[in-house]
Amino acid sequence: MSIGAPSTRATRPSPNAGGVPAVLLEGVSKAYPYDGRPLEALHAVTLHVAAAEFVTVVGPSASGKSTMLNLIAGLERPTGGAIRLHGRTIDGDVGLVAHMPQRDLLLPWRRLLDNVILGPELQGVSREAARAEARALLPRFGLEGFETAYPRVLSGGMRQRAALLRTLLTHRDIMLLDEPFGALDALTRAQLQEWLLGIWDEFRKTVLFITHDVDEAVFLSDRVYVLSPRPGRVVLEVRIELPRPRRREMRLTPAFAAAKRGLLDALFGLEGQS
Repeated sequence: MSIGAPSTRATRPSPNAGGVPAVLLEGVSKAYPYDGRPLEALHAVTLHVAAAEFVTVVGPSASGKSTMLNLIAGLERPTGGAIRLHGRTIDGDVGLVAHMPQRDLLLPWRRLLDNVILGPELQGVSREAARAEARALLPRFGLEGFETAYPRVLSGGMRQRAALLRTLLTHRDIMLLDEPFGALDALTRAQLQEWLLGIWDEFRKTVLFITHDVDEAVFLSDRVYVLSPRPGRVVLEVRIELPRPRRREMRLTPAFAAAKRGLLDALFGLEGQS
């Protein structure tokens, strides 16, 4: 299903243009033991993300969105189906993707610069080299001048930018972002959405993004998947045919409203299944 106006700038590969997807889930299910029986969080989920594509997953609370990212990140193993990264089947393999969870998880005892280099340090990069690379990127992330600040003195938006820089510095081409702006006020959230698209366009990462915010999904994405209530399953895939680069004024266009309406109709149609 496609919604919106034809794109005037083809800067990204089409997910149907051929080749091996960067991320592919085929019939993926996940169940947990509960009260002596399996409780299914995800059921037969199939989706894909092309290289350098921005794909978002929306759905009700407890529909398995975060579980899906944990499976792709190798933090958990599926109970059914297959997960492939660039054609390679994974099953509990960690370190292959960059994963930013809902909370920024900045370490309170480390200053900002040493927080953002945690990934490279764990990969064996020297602290000096990691700091040099991070310092060069601080201005792009709006963090210049805060190298020695502790997390407690940073604003919510700055903490999220620091967490995203830490994620980027792992140098993985696939980024999993789990509601990174969910705790921010509306204005800061809108500003960071535009900033994130600039970062994405600059670094050409493959992004799988989780949100509850339909406006956010439409504004950021090439495609959006809608999950049902638990057990989460894909009930709709929507291609967002809005031109790039995205501008804030697009939120007021009929094409944006049509895309938003399509997603809301799908989500409201799921209410009776909760």
